[in-house]
Amino acid sequence: MTRSEVRDSAFKLVFEQLLRSDDIEELYEIADEIEEITVNDDVKTIVDGTLAHSAEIDGIIESYSKSRRLSRISKLNHAVLRIAIYECLYDDKTPDNAAISEAIKLAGTYTYREDVNFINGVLGAFSRDRAKDSENA
Repeated sequence: MTRSEVRDSAFKLVFEQLLRSDDIEELYEIADEIEEITVNDDVKTIVDGTLAHSAEIDGIIESYSKSRRLSRISKLNHAVLRIAIYECLYDDKTPDNAAISEAIKLAGTYTYREDVNFINGVLGAFSRDRAKDSENA
């Protein structure tokens, strides 16, 4: 699987978990049964990490979303943002610009055009602040 395919599968699982609030292990089993979403160790790493840090990540999303409260962000957008921010913060192998670029691709596939702009704005502001913080460190 390519990294984009891994991210796509992880996105679908994170989105499904946001919709259903089911235990992630149950969602992994369902995905395996229907064979529409690939579940492997790479996918699980992203999903499990994203869910483990969801409270922190959601706080970041809310702080950078100037136009929408977290409860008003669609579940699709929420899942895309969660994965991108998780990768920026916790995946040392993925540069921020790659995580953001991949998030924009996911958004372009699954969301409306206005949502792509919203996601790009949130992630762009987050990335700029991270760059400033690393310069000052």
